[in-house]
Amino acid sequence: MERVARELRRLADARAVGARLPSTRELQQRLGVGPVTVQRALARLVTEGVLVTRPGAGTFVAPRRGTRLGDTDWQQVALGASPVALDGVDFLRFRSASPIAFQLGTGYLDPSLRADSRLAAAASRAARRPDAWGPPPPAGVPELRSWFARQIGADPEEVLITPGGQGALSAAFRALVPAGSPVLFAVPTYPGALAVARSAGLVPVPVPADGDGVRPELLARALAATSARVLCLQPTYSNPTGSLLAPARRGEVLALCERAGVFVIEDDFARWLGHGQTPPPPLWRDDDKGHVITICSLTKILAPSLRVGALTARGPVMSRLAAMRQIDDFFVPLPMQHTAVEMVTGPGWTAQLRTVSAALAARMEALTAALAAELPDCAFENPRGGINLWLRLPRGVDDRVVTTRAARLGVAVMPGRHFVIGEQDASHLRLCVAGIPERDVATAVSLLAEAVRASAGSAARVFGA
Repeated sequence: MERVARELRRLADARAVGARLPSTRELQQRLGVGPVTVQRALARLVTEGVLVTRPGAGTFVAPRRGTRLGDTDWQQVALGASPVALDGVDFLRFRSASPIAFQLGTGYLDPSLRADSRLAAAASRAARRPDAWGPPPPAGVPELRSWFARQIGADPEEVLITPGGQGALSAAFRALVPAGSPVLFAVPTYPGALAVARSAGLVPVPVPADGDGVRPELLARALAATSARVLCLQPTYSNPTGSLLAPARRGEVLALCERAGVFVIEDDFARWLGHGQTPPPPLWRDDDKGHVITICSLTKILAPSLRVGALTARGPVMSRLAAMRQIDDFFVPLPMQHTAVEMVTGPGWTAQLRTVSAALAARMEALTAALAAELPDCAFENPRGGINLWLRLPRGVDDRVVTTRAARLGVAVMPGRHFVIGEQDASHLRLCVAGIPERDVATAVSLLAEAVRASAGSAARVFGA
């Protein structure tokens, strides 16, 4: 493979930026090697930034890296300490644009599952509306608020339109408790929520979860020990485990929070990412006293750049949340909101749900089968739905080392340490099927297994020395 990689690098150097390389079949014939060798060499050069791939179009010469023009070290003095752990923020970068051949890292749908063409048509219609470029109602357009309300089981007046789920999380954390306060997280959890909490000066506190969701007995201990007033959890197809909060635990968790006077931030990001079965209703429907604040978004089911979500709350807290949203950025642009309305009320919405559901189910089945065959020393629980799988690595294997080795082989995965708080007794990887076609899953897992075995061998030599 090294010879092939050198030949491809010379080929790229001799061509202009943006030039298309010969097809894989042509490269096989020219270099006298098989398809797997060419594929691995291409993946390495993509990882190194020499080449870029465009699904359905081919492989192209990447833009040349620029040179450093000035000394920016002064910024380290001016910035001082960061208010948030930057290694955790790395998770938030746009993974679908990462130059990796096999994407088991991104939480965004690949182009084959996105609704790009329907979105383009909907956006065109939305932009031509007479009121498209004026200011919207501060809480959002009535049609969109009503639609989200029906999905959640709320009144439209209890719904606030937000720029995706991340913006809603930011507003909720900052509105509910002052800086320095503890916030409970069912762990493992979404790193973006941890980053938001830390950037607001809050102190994340872990409450371990298992295959049935957050453990009530440990939640009771955490509430007593910290006097926290906010619990953040993902009851439906959680990230990264794909688990559901068990029916028997829903009432117990809400009862604990009610007695302690705690707000529950329900991050319902995967509401429309089931595998054919109907997901449980939001926790919102089990609460009539205003403890649950539910956040959901259309970003995952439709497209990364459709940053439209909803924050649902009842009682005096709604006024504070609405004020925080206006402080942040006034409102979600009208064309974006009208585009969302066109999408979710049009005939293509049901088809999108059906297509994505079937594809995710097939991809997850392929992933679990490949992991069982290729990585028998690793452990995982089959997700109940959603896009994520939580893979436990063999003892002594470092998730960062595996992630780096896998990237060199052309496979993107997420190290598990971003999803936890504090020390753990084992390393994990978060694998995601949103961005990888079913046909590529087996190859990606085979390469990942190579990275895990190499990392395990290195660990054994270190500890055996």
